[in-house]
Amino acid sequence: MVNNFIDTSKESRLRIPILYGIDSIHGHSNVPGATVFPHTIGLGASGNSDLVEDVARVTREEMLATGIVWNFSPTLDLPTDIRWGRTYETFSDDPKLTAKLGSAYVSGFEGKNEGLSTLKHYIGVGSMNWNTSSNENFLIDQGAITADEAKLRDIYLLPFKAGIDAGASSVMVGLSSWGETKLAAEKYLVTDVLKNELGFTGFTVSDWYGVYEIPGGEYAATVTAINAGIDMVMLPFDYKTFIKNVEKAVRRGDINEARIDDAVTRILTAKFELGLFDNSVTPTYDLGTEEHRAVARQAVSESLVLLKDNKNVLPITSTTQTINIAGSAADNVGRQSGAWTVEWQGIDGNWLPGATSILAGIKAQAGSAVTINYSQDGTFDTSKPKAALGIAIVGEAPYAEGWGDNPNPTLSTEDLNAIENLKQSSERILVIIVSGRPLIITNEIDSWDAVIAAWLPGSEGAGVADVLFGDKPFTGSLPLPWPASSSQVPIQIDGTTADGTPVLFPRYFGL
Repeated sequence: MVNNFIDTSKESRLRIPILYGIDSIHGHSNVPGATVFPHTIGLGASGNSDLVEDVARVTREEMLATGIVWNFSPTLDLPTDIRWGRTYETFSDDPKLTAKLGSAYVSGFEGKNEGLSTLKHYIGVGSMNWNTSSNENFLIDQGAITADEAKLRDIYLLPFKAGIDAGASSVMVGLSSWGETKLAAEKYLVTDVLKNELGFTGFTVSDWYGVYEIPGGEYAATVTAINAGIDMVMLPFDYKTFIKNVEKAVRRGDINEARIDDAVTRILTAKFELGLFDNSVTPTYDLGTEEHRAVARQAVSESLVLLKDNKNVLPITSTTQTINIAGSAADNVGRQSGAWTVEWQGIDGNWLPGATSILAGIKAQAGSAVTINYSQDGTFDTSKPKAALGIAIVGEAPYAEGWGDNPNPTLSTEDLNAIENLKQSSERILVIIVSGRPLIITNEIDSWDAVIAAWLPGSEGAGVADVLFGDKPFTGSLPLPWPASSSQVPIQIDGTTADGTPVLFPRYFGL
């Protein structure tokens, strides 16, 4: 598809090749057989910049296997509220960690001038107020940014500056509002700060239909966005109307030609640097290779955070003869991969070719010496002796963007019942939480012997088993605070909660 687009564009009057972009935010996850990495929050838990650079490199290589060079990643937002449905797309609420890992991603993806990364979502995204979204279907996503200019500069600008210094070629402007103004209309932030102060020489791109959310109608919105410093506009179904409005605005003098020349120069420069005008053959790479999956498996093992282990449940030793496993995420690679996988909102079920569920990974690691029993609802024969260990692998169904906004992120009744059922047949209980954010577990955690935050590990569920059985150590730490209740959010960057009470686990906690 992409090669056809490019070939057709080269037959146009000016023979300018198109630049095709895609959301490969945790691997090239819409392509069968691709390596699917942990979502960004898991990479944040690893804290490993070398690993993140390697993840970006592999993602670039698998994208190039399908002729795509432009990736809408990394996300540099700083989440203060776990109720936000995009929390898992972020590295951390710590701007310094986000700057370190975000710039590593840029270095890995833009290496050899074969790929073009995108810093997003400029700027202040993550600090939105609840119930301020301009989208009637959402509760916080695309909402009003609370940060004042001092906080934008001191906190939210830091990761973008690091990404630009690392060589990022594009910046995506967010869908939220700063005060009453949509970010795509903010000339001060986009032109004065980003381009002039930070010296960003790449191009800016608006987020999905963000320009048309500027008040005043399509023509006025287009004029405002281009004059604010938006270089490329993401309106894929309305590009003809957009071009007509830009031409009309130039004829009228509402947009001057120098602004058009600046935008086009920035875009063409990126295309030339990527070699899109050359007749050279695109580098050949493969999808889902053994080396690529090994990187993903390492990323999974380094992303796990041990929250509790009072009875020394872990690592699982050779004396553990029987393990009972339950939970909605145990045998479901769709759930462990989250959204932006196969489909925008993700999938529920084992639809990923070559992927390994966490259950399958445990079975393979345990071998024939250990009896593994599985029941999703945790119901086992209680007339038999109890298993030495019960593992509940539970969590969230996939969601993307504002569709994941949730006033009280908790485990489902289904999963809580599975844990209770598992207790009846198991001596000790290990709970593995597969989720895109911390979940409220304060009322339940005391009755669990051990707890692991596994985030959204992706296609390589065996990486979880590597740590469970002690082949690799626990090294991950929480990239953001784990609230004790929803009344504690938003939690400020300094750790201050909304109600002044202590969190369940602070940022960087990990046994």
